[in-house]
Amino acid sequence: MIGNKLLQGESVYLDTLEKADVPMLGAWWRSVELSQYLSQDALFPKNEEDELEWYESMRKDRDVFVFAIRRQDDDSLVGTTSLFQINWRIRKCTFGIALGDPTVWGKGLGTDATRTAIGYAFRELNLNRVQLYVYEFNERARRAYEKVGFVKEGTLRQSVYREGRYYSEDIMSILRSDWEAAQK
Repeated sequence: MIGNKLLQGESVYLDTLEKADVPMLGAWWRSVELSQYLSQDALFPKNEEDELEWYESMRKDRDVFVFAIRRQDDDSLVGTTSLFQINWRIRKCTFGIALGDPTVWGKGLGTDATRTAIGYAFRELNLNRVQLYVYEFNERARRAYEKVGFVKEGTLRQSVYREGRYYSEDIMSILRSDWEAAQK
């Protein structure tokens, strides 16, 4: 298990994403089950060469923090989480998470990983605002975000096209002051 207590949740820990993890991520991203929840704007790798290129570019980008989400009980990789589009002057970023293994969905691991990543954003990166986008049909994710303290700020109407139909997307955020108040 990782030694950095700042990156340890209750059931998961955030770890360095290793090159050896990349093939599993690619398989997850290509699965229909997970891909319905991923951003259409994201340019996810399509083959092994693309996956390795994505991995190398992500490692060099100083405005992106991508973590592997690993279970504490067996160190298995269950997903990734990221803080990206970081604006260091305004002290804000966008948050993303993907649990690739559907067998762990609905078991609190996403909430735990989200809470851990947000704590890192405020305590270590000294950010003031973390925002995210969630599709209207992703109720499981919305509940996890609300448990951590995210609040809905608005709706982007019919901004997502999936399976022949348009869906809305909500923007949610958490501020440092909200997070600090919840820690007391």
